[in-house]
Amino acid sequence: MNVSATLVVRNPQTIPTDGQNFFEYVLEFIRDVSKTQIGEEYGSWVPFIGTMFLFIFVSNWSGALLPWKIIQLPHGELAAPTNDINTTVALALLTSVAYFYAGLTKKGLGYFGKYIQPTPILLPINILEDLQNLYHLVFDLPSIVPIPVMFLGLFTSGIQALIFATLAAAYIGESMEGHH
Repeated sequence: MNVSATLVVRNPQTIPTDGQNFFEYVLEFIRDVSKTQIGEEYGSWVPFIGTMFLFIFVSNWSGALLPWKIIQLPHGELAAPTNDINTTVALALLTSVAYFYAGLTKKGLGYFGKYIQPTPILLPINILEDLQNLYHLVFDLPSIVPIPVMFLGLFTSGIQALIFATLAAAYIGESMEGHH
């Protein structure tokens, strides 16, 4: 994807070509998702949210379009990266690290004060809420069962990428705002 974007947009035209239009549309879409969920300080998070969205989208489409199961390996078979729970756990952990990074860079160590608000008794519940966010990211991605109809599978893979990117942006925005 990066190579094709570089080739298409390396010489931008005043009247954009079809490829330039496509990549500008994708970038604008990712910026809109980031701005809607994170807020006015979205600019530095566009690459992260965009990478998550495009990785999941391209991985899901490669699983839907390419007949990976035809290729047999001695210890298994090839499949789309997002079919593996390890990939979804890694994406969720990256999002969690970004969540805490955003909160700590915005508020410093005072960020952890949110865990004892409105009373210190709620500390375990507030920690469980953050763990719930991680749980959602891990298990929402592979939860949609592959549909035998290719068109619906392609549509579903786009929806999965959008949901993951939107949740990641929403969690990052929440950590920067400080409210639940």
